[in-house]
Amino acid sequence: QVQLVESGGGLVQAGGSLRLSCVPSGSIFSTNLMGWFRQAPGKEREFVAAITGIGTNTYYTDSVKGRFTISRDNARNTMYLHMNSLKPEDTAVYYCAADRYYVGGFASVRAYRYWGQGTQVTVSS
Repeated sequence: QVQLVESGGGLVQAGGSLRLSCVPSGSIFSTNLMGWFRQAPGKEREFVAAITGIGTNTYYTDSVKGRFTISRDNARNTMYLHMNSLKPEDTAVYYCAADRYYVGGFASVRAYRYWGQGTQVTVSS
């Protein structure tokens, strides 16, 4: 069982930046797929970004490309989501997700077995 703990959410003005962190309870090397999803009030949980293996490949939803960067620091056993040029429409609860295996479908919630509790990101206009 892998437990994930997110941190770094908060309130920021449009155009600002935040960095989210996700720490797994075990070694980060035990997860071959890690990702970030978000869920705004009244909407379904949506894919934001994913990173596979030791960080070789990264993927983003179109709306965050060029603004968000997903990374993992294996030495610190931590995954990050760097968010720049934030917009009010980025407001949501952000969830860290992971799975030991990656067999495809990184944008689907079904590809991830383990989930964090979520951290709120609010972007004011």
